[in-house]
Amino acid sequence: MTSLALTELAELRRKGKPRGITSVCSAHPLVLRAALHHGRDTGATVLIEATCNQVNHHGGYTGMKPQDFASLVVDMAQQEGCPADQIILGGDHLGPNPWRRLPADDAMDQASDMVAAYVTAGFRKLHLDTSMGCADEPVALGDDMTAQRAARLVETAEQTAKALKQAPPLYIIGTEVPPPGGADHTLQKVPPTEPQSARKTIEVHRQAFAELGLSEALPRVIGLVVQPGVEFGNTNVVTYQADLTCSLTRVLDDYPNLVFEAHSTDYQGTGPLTELVRDGFSILKVGPELTFALREALYALDLIASDLIPDYGNRPLYETMDKLMLQSPDYWTGHYHGTASDLHFMRHYSLSDRIRYYWTSPEAQTAVTRLFSALKGQSVPRPLFWQHLPRAAAYAEYTLDPEDILVQCVRANLENYQEACDGREKQ
Repeated sequence: MTSLALTELAELRRKGKPRGITSVCSAHPLVLRAALHHGRDTGATVLIEATCNQVNHHGGYTGMKPQDFASLVVDMAQQEGCPADQIILGGDHLGPNPWRRLPADDAMDQASDMVAAYVTAGFRKLHLDTSMGCADEPVALGDDMTAQRAARLVETAEQTAKALKQAPPLYIIGTEVPPPGGADHTLQKVPPTEPQSARKTIEVHRQAFAELGLSEALPRVIGLVVQPGVEFGNTNVVTYQADLTCSLTRVLDDYPNLVFEAHSTDYQGTGPLTELVRDGFSILKVGPELTFALREALYALDLIASDLIPDYGNRPLYETMDKLMLQSPDYWTGHYHGTASDLHFMRHYSLSDRIRYYWTSPEAQTAVTRLFSALKGQSVPRPLFWQHLPRAAAYAEYTLDPEDILVQCVRANLENYQEACDGREKQ
């Protein structure tokens, strides 16, 4: 398999040979390692995206600036043997969101500085998301204002690339962006974007670009974020229904150089993902599903160690994470609702996987390190894998490396995406 360029996707769709690219939206080192490991073995494009809250010019909640994140990916790619020419770095939801409590001008100044930092660090794909209101503004802005602010960020990106004498980036536009990380309540259905809304979004962005003298950047707008009718809540998934998007997908016939970018495609499964790619949703974003798989495997190994090693204790990793989330609830309290029992369940097992924000804490890292130390070099009986982590049963009775198991568990999800992006459903 050869890697695809983002600029090939629209042409392949026009030729009736639709292909897709998976966008890995995570900053967790083991998820990144899994993506690069997968790219090395398959030859597929490795598109890795950082969000404005995770990574920005002030450090974001990961403590990484764009150059730090880029260096991390490059270093890991060398370790995994993944060729650099297969890797694309992207910025997700780039806009004023981290600073939306500031006045709009100040928030947009911060967003411009962030975009400049992303371009300087070599990020080639920028998703522009300026749809949120800032201080003293409505929560959500109209298309015209959103497009004007997006154009301002493009102007910054173009000027930065020109000053550095490097190729300018590619852009994704779109104002109908689902909530990052999934919905916070049970959903029964999600209406797809109306075709007229998609067309209006494209046209107002074209106008805003032209008004700032950015016509040369328009051909590098390669995709539009729309809602294909997919989403996940804390405990349920709304899967893709192709018959509901027929009129929306026909919009691409009028804009042959564009594809759709689909957010929140987590937990769809290979069949719906394959249909999404077939219908022109050529960039599939996934994040919480990958860290959910990572957490699932970590908890399973915690149970295995508890059953196998007498002095390990009773699920100490699980207990550490529960204590940590109760002590520092800011990342989940606005997303999980219900009784004390409901909250306890969702802290650990919600599909939105808000626990992913806690793995970088010193307490969590210490607990994970202890788990790895306890199991590394052990020979785990097959029945324990069958009991707690059946998908890793092939590792039974071999000398164990816990990190390898975690990488393979994440890779299993990426392989489902790859099959969909190749246009072939798993049998």
